[in-house]
Amino acid sequence: MNILLVNKFFYPKGGGEYSLFRSSDVLQKKGHEVMYFSMQHPRNVKTEYEKYFISNVDYEKSGFINEIKCSLRLLYSFEARKNIDKLLRHKRPDIAHLHNIYHQISPSILHSLKKYKVPIVMTLHDYKIVCAVYVLLSGGKICEACKNGKYYNCLFNKCVKDSRLKSILNTFEMFLHHKILHIYNLVDVFISPSIFLKDKIREMGFHGKIMHLPNFVNLEEYKPQYHWQENSIVCFGRVSREKGLFTLIEAMKGLNIHLKIIGEGPIKESLEARVGSWGLDNIRFTGYKSGEELKDEIRKSMFVILPSEWYENNPLSIIEGFALGKPAIGARIGGIPELIKENETGLTFESGNAEDLKAKILQLSNNSAEIGRMGRNARRKAEEEFNTDIYYEKLINIYKVALNN
Repeated sequence: MNILLVNKFFYPKGGGEYSLFRSSDVLQKKGHEVMYFSMQHPRNVKTEYEKYFISNVDYEKSGFINEIKCSLRLLYSFEARKNIDKLLRHKRPDIAHLHNIYHQISPSILHSLKKYKVPIVMTLHDYKIVCAVYVLLSGGKICEACKNGKYYNCLFNKCVKDSRLKSILNTFEMFLHHKILHIYNLVDVFISPSIFLKDKIREMGFHGKIMHLPNFVNLEEYKPQYHWQENSIVCFGRVSREKGLFTLIEAMKGLNIHLKIIGEGPIKESLEARVGSWGLDNIRFTGYKSGEELKDEIRKSMFVILPSEWYENNPLSIIEGFALGKPAIGARIGGIPELIKENETGLTFESGNAEDLKAKILQLSNNSAEIGRMGRNARRKAEEEFNTDIYYEKLINIYKVALNN
């Protein structure tokens, strides 16, 4: 089968990109041919298809011209449609699998894919299909005000960076794509990595065909370690407000345990300032790590922690921790409880509750036997539910459903 993979970034930027590259590796090892469509960027992985990639646009860059360019691309990218037309004329895929396309690429490419009668599958890595700001948050709190297409609440609440102008643009984007163009109706099957996300967007009024397929890891690349070399715990991933990191550092007060926060993001400096002002010497910021360097940090630790305060989808940080033989402590929110079975593969706590989180850290860290037992259970869960073969089999079945459409 010839498969076109589409994502706005073509380098390992976050969970969506890791999912893209991992699925690409699996598909190629199983004998399929893989094509790519994305955006130009200096950090991109090299590919013969980069000549079709659209020009780079940076939504963080200031300047009137750049803001106009970004606004037009967000609504409907004629460049993306033109470039993917060139690709499809050169080589026709049997199916297109879309990941994160919002804003930088836009759903304009769906019109081209349907013009060439290419079946379309799209993985939902967040809530953008029902929420103008991806995360179902407003003012730092869970928000479902746009339920059943009431996208004007994005404008009223200034959900986009507390900016009225940016919120107007994103509100118009949602009405254009969903109410005027109905463009996502062109997708044959949507993939939801968590049952929670699938149920939540249904509850929010989305009616597309959705099939459940969790994330996975190549277990051959994850050698588990059930003991630990340091009296430490790790939290790794994007350092952003919705991850609950301020709650985590509050929970670390007075604990004789070291916390390593691994990653980069917009609130890192604020977190460092808070840690400094509180005089917490048991918290260290390591910066970005990946590959074996990241795995070694996890292996040395007792367990991983994910204190999120948004509706997490199917977090790879927990799955990777499980694969390395580490239990997890996670907030009872979103798709996290689907992964952490209480007292079996880890512990959960009330999201945003620092005292509850501290109690769970103490409960697990004070019981070495339980850490080892739960770590072995976690690895077993990864082997049984998040392995390459299971993922590939389910993915191909989803492709067949799309092809039959």
